[in-house]
Amino acid sequence: MAGDSGSTRLRIAAAVGVTLAVGSTAYLLWRYRRCHGLPSKRRDPDGGPASTLPHKSNGAGADSLLQVSAEPSVESCQAAKNSGNDLFRAEKYTEAVECYTQALALCPSDRSPELATCFQNRAAAQEKLGKWEAVLHDCSRAVELNPKYVKALARRTRANEQLGNKTAALEDITAVCILQGFTNQNSMLTADRILKEMGWEKARETFKNRKSVLPSTQFIRSYFSSFVEDGIGDVDLSDTDDSSAFITALRHLAAGRYESVHPECEREIEEGGSWAKEAQLLRATFLLLVGDGEKALEDLEFLIAAENISAKVIVNALIKRGSLHMQMQSPTGSIADFERAAKLAPNNADVFHHRGQLFMLLERIDDAIADFEKCIKLQPDFALVHAQLAFSKYRHAMVNENEPAVKSCLNELESVVNKFPKSTEACALYAQALTDQQEFAKAEKMYDNCISLEPDNATPYVHKGLLQLQWKQDLEGGVELISHALKVDSKCDFAYETLATIEVQRGNLERAISLFHHAIELARSEMEIAHLLSLCDAAHAQSAVMAKYGLRPPF
Repeated sequence: MAGDSGSTRLRIAAAVGVTLAVGSTAYLLWRYRRCHGLPSKRRDPDGGPASTLPHKSNGAGADSLLQVSAEPSVESCQAAKNSGNDLFRAEKYTEAVECYTQALALCPSDRSPELATCFQNRAAAQEKLGKWEAVLHDCSRAVELNPKYVKALARRTRANEQLGNKTAALEDITAVCILQGFTNQNSMLTADRILKEMGWEKARETFKNRKSVLPSTQFIRSYFSSFVEDGIGDVDLSDTDDSSAFITALRHLAAGRYESVHPECEREIEEGGSWAKEAQLLRATFLLLVGDGEKALEDLEFLIAAENISAKVIVNALIKRGSLHMQMQSPTGSIADFERAAKLAPNNADVFHHRGQLFMLLERIDDAIADFEKCIKLQPDFALVHAQLAFSKYRHAMVNENEPAVKSCLNELESVVNKFPKSTEACALYAQALTDQQEFAKAEKMYDNCISLEPDNATPYVHKGLLQLQWKQDLEGGVELISHALKVDSKCDFAYETLATIEVQRGNLERAISLFHHAIELARSEMEIAHLLSLCDAAHAQSAVMAKYGLRPPF
């Protein structure tokens, strides 16, 4: 459960002066209005205003075609279209299609707006009949005549989805969102849904074929520091002459030689040494770190079912399997593992710490607070958990809009920083809360503290860069700091994703796509890859829309 929280990533859009409306795709809106002539209570099938030309409905269905003049003119076209509208409202869609077809035949060829409307209306009737190829054809004709025709683009989105053309559907709904200024929630939700579907469709294959890469030294160090009773390192390396492969692995781990840990674990397991079970747990841990969840799960399940094994090893395996279940989007399985671990070891602080993090992800803030408090009772000097408890209380106060409690929680976070001045996590969480409250100068000081405490930690540079964007609107300064993060740690996926998101906002789409791909190479789960692929697809779609229609987002 270690690493950057999802809520932190949601700050990216706000930091570049926009509001995150739906998930991680960061679409935003202004209201699109369309007016044709005088207002009318009658409306076309697509919800648009009907023509203000004189029209008398005879309610006769297809017979109304007989009243339309055979001579091409705007008036005769309008009369046929109005008859089609009456039939549409009467749910006589086949007859409506015939009227709209006649309206198209009667419309002068130089009247593009009227032709586009007739194609769009006929598409609406074809949609009711489930004739998706015809809908696609008519919407495409309407868009050819009027490239900014929002309703035709929206309807063509649905047709492309029905026909399995998701890339085309995404391009159309992207154009719709841009034309609406990213303010229509329904369009935003459609775009978000399509992006997520596309991301998940590609994620499994991408994840399967990716090269396993260890995360940064800082990430691995932070991960292991989030456990105080892991059952792996319960050996005093300074007071042992044990030369087994597992003890050698522990020496590599302590020295930060992480690439050498896994091979020594393999050797201990193959030799059937006295530390084989502990070696298997350490191997599973490194498999989790490189994102090989399937192999890690095999080791963890073997250990959980094993006999004559240390309780600490079983509990740690349950915690890690519970976290893995959450990565696999199975919160029920995750909670079950943590409950089992809590019953086996009610005095193991790690259980309550990591379950508290799970509850935060599930927005069960009260449960998270209770677990963090239990953890602190068991491990009073666990600085990270003190910070997480105070931040959980802050989140709870914010959700309940309790201003006095918010101020109290800010004071508590400051107290944690003062009590544990060497805790990077305490400074970072306090800085996040200060940024929420727009106390930017104090937040910047906290990020500077993080950097001085851990110069090789790239994440504070990213947060400080985002702070410059939000506080000072200093785009270049912010980008410089985030770029520096990658010099500090070339494996900081958060920096790649953040820079890519900023480049999307700046319109540098090729650069954004390249940065997203760097982040994908470092992703450790299918869920992360699906998220990043959806962002990459959004950038591709925006690029295509710019090329086709010359449309740029209003950022």
